[in-house]
Amino acid sequence: MIRTLLLTFCLISSGLAQSPKIEKVEPPNWYIGLPGPMLLIKGENLQSAKVAVNARGVQVARVQGQRTESSSDGGHYLFIWLEIAGDAQPGQIPITVTTAQGSTKFELPLTRRRPLSDGFRGFDGNDVIYLIMPDRFADGDPSNDSPATRPNTFDRANPRAYHGGDLRGITEHLDYLKNLGVTAIWTTPVYRNGSRDYHGYGAVDLYNVDEHLGTLDDYRNFVAAAHGRGMKVLFDIVPNHIGPTHPWVDDPPDAQWFHGSRTHHLPAEGNFAPITDPHALAPEWTNVIDGWFANILPDMNTENPLVKQYLIQNALWWTEQAALDGFRIDTFPYVDRSFWHDFHAELHTAYPDFKTVGECFNGDASIVSYFAGGVTRDGVDTGLDTPFDFPVSFTIRDVVINDAPAWKLAETLRMDRLYPHPERLVPFEGNHDIDRFITAAHDSAQKLKLAFSILFTVRGTPEMYYGDEIGMPGNGDPDNRRDFPGGWAGDSHNSFTQSGRTAQEQDVFQHVQSLLRLRKQHPALRNGDLKDIFADETAYVYRREIGQDRLLMAINNAEQPRTVALPGFFHPNLIPVWPAEAPQIDTSGSVIRLEIPAKSAEIYEIR
Repeated sequence: MIRTLLLTFCLISSGLAQSPKIEKVEPPNWYIGLPGPMLLIKGENLQSAKVAVNARGVQVARVQGQRTESSSDGGHYLFIWLEIAGDAQPGQIPITVTTAQGSTKFELPLTRRRPLSDGFRGFDGNDVIYLIMPDRFADGDPSNDSPATRPNTFDRANPRAYHGGDLRGITEHLDYLKNLGVTAIWTTPVYRNGSRDYHGYGAVDLYNVDEHLGTLDDYRNFVAAAHGRGMKVLFDIVPNHIGPTHPWVDDPPDAQWFHGSRTHHLPAEGNFAPITDPHALAPEWTNVIDGWFANILPDMNTENPLVKQYLIQNALWWTEQAALDGFRIDTFPYVDRSFWHDFHAELHTAYPDFKTVGECFNGDASIVSYFAGGVTRDGVDTGLDTPFDFPVSFTIRDVVINDAPAWKLAETLRMDRLYPHPERLVPFEGNHDIDRFITAAHDSAQKLKLAFSILFTVRGTPEMYYGDEIGMPGNGDPDNRRDFPGGWAGDSHNSFTQSGRTAQEQDVFQHVQSLLRLRKQHPALRNGDLKDIFADETAYVYRREIGQDRLLMAINNAEQPRTVALPGFFHPNLIPVWPAEAPQIDTSGSVIRLEIPAKSAEIYEIR
């Protein structure tokens, strides 16, 4: 007896036998009607813990402690699976964690789900997506520019530091976007990030908004304000990796939480072709799936059931928190296909109209189409609603900027046969990973306007990059992520207003705005069938048609005006609808000839 008491005293004195402590619970709350959550508890002295719940309709299904490489229980993490019945009541759910050394309690807030009428609408060809990097758009709350918890992270003169843009800044300029013609907003990730990860792709907390951008309430207010204007919101989700300063990296919740470790891991490769090749051996694509992106960002082991459930319910949590309409999914091919199948199965079960668009950074349609959902390939349907249309986007840039043959546009669109739903594809003229279009085009606003003319008239849901509507310049990362002029007090001019724009900015803005208004007026431009009429080295003519709405688009990529004679089989009446100065067409003869100015487009109604 005395020996036992002495041993207990020694254990307590040495700090080896202390009561359990809880520092963090993820998810921080949950919803009646969603699948029961797996709680990840962070704390101390959680070895061999038992868990009890005292609430109607809620019970503990399973408990698991932290597993380390040495197979010992680290005691810093605890997994708790809850079952939540339909008769569970909203409120604070008391949960007790007990070990041989003592017990502690915490409460899990439980609420009912939002009605689907709050949002969750998805996106389609009726939409125009606008990509915003929150830190670089507008500073609506200067008080969060340099949070006390992270001093020396704010410096507008440093292109790789935080600049002060935030969620309130976006909310304050929603009317600008509405007036432009935008219907959906995609922001780069808003997770709490590392000290220099202003872009959002280095998460250190997947359940918090970065302090530089505001609070969770700020994010919910932004989404609600967008919804109030009839606009949708896409959340940028990153299941592939986290930031290198995340606490997990040096103390993972499970021995197989990552592919590799900080000191021993594969570098990620961006060659997706072997994944799509039925004849390729596994070593040819292992670095894509298991490698650390940029050889820095820890790669989540999505084959691990613990990791999979954590990430899926994190996606459900964000969706429910803000009534989101869709996800932009980062680094899609870098994650195993089985994970994506399960991810989308749960997401679409909970939110039937919700949509996802995945980043497959490759210009080959035979590769990009492999990752699209709606079709089973290699035994798996990823469930992805659509990939971004990198092939068409790269072709637009190649034709307009580099004077590649215009017929390449028709050739790339011919690859639509590879996709189960080509009408869902998301083409774009620019994003945060490539040179600004106008800079790549040697400061030619005319070429930028032509690119927009193509983007907003081909099939799919177009996406545009913030500032491109005013011709913002910029080379590669980070120069392509400049601050939007007028988003900060003291800026030399304010491009959010017509009076504040330069002549060139206003010229490009009006061009985009007029195209988006035309797109809104004509369902053929949003959801119509696309048919090629004519294509050669410098011209491309195509038709968009749905019901009685039929339009003809004529693109001239030459440096001088040119005449295009339409094929003899195509002999409609053509009425000019855009731009205002488009010429009338004489359709009385045997051949219709279109006169198209240099580096420009014309649109006609077919009657």
